[in-house]
Amino acid sequence: MLQVRLNSTVRTVFGKGPMRQLRMRDLTPGNMYSGGKTPVSLQLDTAQLYKNLLFIQGRNAVITLQVEGDDVPERHVLVQEIQKDSVTGELIHVDFLEIDLQKAATFTVPVKYVGTAKGVDLGGELHVFKTSVKLRGCPLDIPDLIEVDITSLEQGGPGLTYNDFPIPANVEMMEKASVTCVAVH
Repeated sequence: MLQVRLNSTVRTVFGKGPMRQLRMRDLTPGNMYSGGKTPVSLQLDTAQLYKNLLFIQGRNAVITLQVEGDDVPERHVLVQEIQKDSVTGELIHVDFLEIDLQKAATFTVPVKYVGTAKGVDLGGELHVFKTSVKLRGCPLDIPDLIEVDITSLEQGGPGLTYNDFPIPANVEMMEKASVTCVAVH
């Protein structure tokens, strides 16, 4: 899984006016939730945050959040929600969810099909039914992407199922193994 570092500071101002002033100083307000504990209000450098969010867009990533002014200076989080201005696309607010790197969780991982199927070379049409897979495991054990080789697929053949996917040994697949994911017709 991807790992990204972000710097932040504990936010001490609240309300509509102070939030606008914060954004005018190129800082983005945010919150970090920690499963039942009191949320921590944060402020982050907008340019750095935007750059990192673009890098991890659509992918699972563990963010190591350096929190200046907090009793725990470094926390591991996932992006929970991003609020953007609907007209300008500027960042308005971001929420993070603290995670334990030693506890298993469920993640949706994208699937990339590589190669050209034999059946397609002979005039068949490739049908992709599934583009992601749900996996359960410790966050750092989850792969960023599952690559599946489809060169052996023949026209009219059985296709590939979730059971054919190369899944790491310490990760559990949460999908039904017999589901057809890609086939050539």
